[in-house]
Amino acid sequence: MLLEKFKNNHIILASGSPRRQELFKELGLNFTINVKEIDEIYPSTLKEEEITNYLAKLKAKAFENELQENDIIITSDTIVWHNNRPLEKPKNKAQAIAMLQELSGNSHKVITSVCIKTIKSQTVFFDVTTVFFKKLTVDEILFYVENYRPFDKAGGYGIQEWIGFIGVSRIEGSYFNVMGFPVHKVYENLMNL
Repeated sequence: MLLEKFKNNHIILASGSPRRQELFKELGLNFTINVKEIDEIYPSTLKEEEITNYLAKLKAKAFENELQENDIIITSDTIVWHNNRPLEKPKNKAQAIAMLQELSGNSHKVITSVCIKTIKSQTVFFDVTTVFFKKLTVDEILFYVENYRPFDKAGGYGIQEWIGFIGVSRIEGSYFNVMGFPVHKVYENLMNL
């Protein structure tokens, strides 16, 4: 369906995330990947989806001067929101362990925003999923961090990895959103473009 709709467009996914690339591919579209390095800095007054909306737009802005008539750029940003603050990507092993200890036995929100930008329009939307973790043991946390090195993942974990299998007791919302890409909403917004 989308393939036919966008046969004359050049779709660019601006994400280095293998998970996002894999999920986007499942929509059955032809696309290229182009990632621009930007400083992911946002005003400290922003909260929850305000942060991810801001960063998704910032990532799209990097392409502003080179968009062609038939280009569609798609950018995305994900955070874990817990105890009224964002948990971004851990910088090292100690940070990853601390994040998982904080999430252990608690629930948190995973918020992903997506920006779809063309030369004429820009749409920004977000999705929120609540994730519930069982109480994790220190050994489980250490095993996960040492073997999976989750330093490229918001909140220091990937739901599709070992820790998700053994640690996540339930979720409310989209599983794929927790992986970093709310595919159902991406589809809906592309269909409405």
